[in-house]
Amino acid sequence: MKLETTFHPSTPHILIEGGIEFHLGKKKGDTILYDFPKMLRYLDAKGKLLFGKKFKIHEEDHEILYQLCVYFIKDEISCEKFNIDPNKGIMLSGPVGCGKTTLMKLLRHLVPHHRPYEIIPTRNIVFGFNNLGYSIIEQYGNSNFYCFDDLGVEPEGKHFGKDCNVMGEILLSRHELFTQCPPERSQRAEQPVLSLSKGSRRTVPKQPALSGVEVSKGSRRTTHITTNLNAEEIEERYGNRVRSRLREMVNVIGFDKNTKDKRK
Repeated sequence: MKLETTFHPSTPHILIEGGIEFHLGKKKGDTILYDFPKMLRYLDAKGKLLFGKKFKIHEEDHEILYQLCVYFIKDEISCEKFNIDPNKGIMLSGPVGCGKTTLMKLLRHLVPHHRPYEIIPTRNIVFGFNNLGYSIIEQYGNSNFYCFDDLGVEPEGKHFGKDCNVMGEILLSRHELFTQCPPERSQRAEQPVLSLSKGSRRTVPKQPALSGVEVSKGSRRTTHITTNLNAEEIEERYGNRVRSRLREMVNVIGFDKNTKDKRK
């Protein structure tokens, strides 16, 4: 089954899955009025295509999904209310099985006109380092957009008898790249607002900017992360230097520590 999301550049709020159109809102002039319940219906349908018929959007996850939707559509006014910086990445934290990886795999389909990120398990990165060495750090410390999945479960790296905190080194490299470029400034006449109950307003850039998958030289390279670790555990595992730089690179959005394991 073909799982690619398609859309027309002039109407990125209308997503097509298997010939079925999903309207995430409506367009009025140069603005799109996004509707959160419609976004949830699309995510539920897309999730079933990606993960099987048993997939469901849990009502207790709506609050986190709302914040993530606000971030992904770059709703700057609502982002500010949640203390989210749309120029940073996302660190989605929470207990085992709460759905972090699933949501990060799913939400990138919500905005196919934005540059996609690749989801890489941190264990695979370390296994690559053990075989290939420091070229792996250069590979993932580059300008591509990544989501590093399950930060903290990976073992210590070892190459030719030398130990290395591989993910710590990669995150330091990506921080350096992140700070080399200034944050993007909105040039929109209006700012978007997303409502839980009604539509939301989001300004659409004039064409051809809506194609949106190309990144200019001045764009910040985004890093997303999923992890079971809290801030103190991240510092213990990777050091204060990495913890400090993560504060600059990512917005922390977390599931409640008592969230149930959805795999059970």
